[in-house]
Amino acid sequence: MITDVTRDRFTRRAMLRGLGVSMALPWMESMNVWADQPAARRAGADAPIRFACLFSGNGFHKTEWSAQGAGSQMKLGKVLESLRPHREKMLFIQGLYNAEALKGNIHSSQTGNLLSGAPLAAGGTIRSGTSIDQLIARKYGNQTKVPSLVLGCEKSIASVHKNYSMLYSSNISWTSPTTPTPLELYPALAFDRMFKDTVQKTDRSVLDAVLTEARSLRGKISFSDRRKLDEYLDSVRDVEQRIDRAGKDGKFQGWRPTLSEPNIPRPKDGLPQDVDEHMRLMSDIVVLGFQTDTTRVATLKLNNDHSSMRFPHLGVDYMIHHLLSHNDTADWLKVNQFFIEQLAYIATKLDKIQEGERTALDNSMLLYCSSMLTGHHDATQLPVVVVGRGGGKIQTGRVLDYRGKPNRKMCSLYLSLLEKVGIHRKTFGDSTERLGEV
Repeated sequence: MITDVTRDRFTRRAMLRGLGVSMALPWMESMNVWADQPAARRAGADAPIRFACLFSGNGFHKTEWSAQGAGSQMKLGKVLESLRPHREKMLFIQGLYNAEALKGNIHSSQTGNLLSGAPLAAGGTIRSGTSIDQLIARKYGNQTKVPSLVLGCEKSIASVHKNYSMLYSSNISWTSPTTPTPLELYPALAFDRMFKDTVQKTDRSVLDAVLTEARSLRGKISFSDRRKLDEYLDSVRDVEQRIDRAGKDGKFQGWRPTLSEPNIPRPKDGLPQDVDEHMRLMSDIVVLGFQTDTTRVATLKLNNDHSSMRFPHLGVDYMIHHLLSHNDTADWLKVNQFFIEQLAYIATKLDKIQEGERTALDNSMLLYCSSMLTGHHDATQLPVVVVGRGGGKIQTGRVLDYRGKPNRKMCSLYLSLLEKVGIHRKTFGDSTERLGEV
């Protein structure tokens, strides 16, 4: 039976349930899925604000990371071309920096405190600061099944580089100053965590487990909501099927095996062997998490700062990401574009999900950043894009330039974003002042 039903209205925790499975429902006009009071029909007022941070290491092409103008007339550099449809819902921010990232070495110290602004411990010991995503998760995590999704597409590096732990280069989310938030690399386990009551491999499909309740629900909702429910269930099925296929391709990211055929049985569940499918699956999981209010906070680390990732699907398999970043070649530009396409993909999917008069993208804040502006280790300013309107609290379609201004701290941006989700702090990291324009 569909849980938490009172007469004709549904409470915030309305779900479809099956044996060992629970699926939160998306926003529907027929149901008050996410609030305990009767549904307000104004501008998606019931929908929560979501926060996600996407990260890729080593910055971007020196001359092609740019934006000028405003709104639909904003001119974007080639790196950002895939964001053209979202220009009216984005902020391009330049000139921000993290003072602590200018201390220490050129990789770990530029990444380990990117979302906290905290000083880092050297000498191979671990100490950073609680990151913005986990601060939001502390506030709202008890309202969702999963407090935060922390996803990655490249394994952490457990070594020391120039007197700093490479764990800093591999983790952007920190639960506490001494604890990187556990990073989920496996799409199947991330999917199970959202929808299954126990995170383990079972042969039974999540959708198959809840189909009886889903059919019962269809008769109680409006025609438009039936279409929305069908689209949602189709998207869940698609992700399930792609996860099942993901480990079966013969393409590999990074290194290549010395054997043309495996000499031991391949595990049924494993990391996707195709880097673009891996990233796309993780992007879909972020969208599903937001769409169903299973989580309101996500970080997606597309690769490490000191990355060994290769990109055979782009025809760029001769050099690892880290080395590619040292020169502004056409191949480096292709890799940059590929990373930003993941942000554009998430934004596009969220913008198709209607929540009252707004879309899920309108009710989100998608932050994209990197550890340095360019692959030449320039961290005196950072590449920053925010897509989404934060529940109508962010005036988008603008380029904000803080170069030469007294307040240009990344943590000032975080203070502003925290305020959009109702977290009012006087300080965060090294900042005591919000960015008034955000």
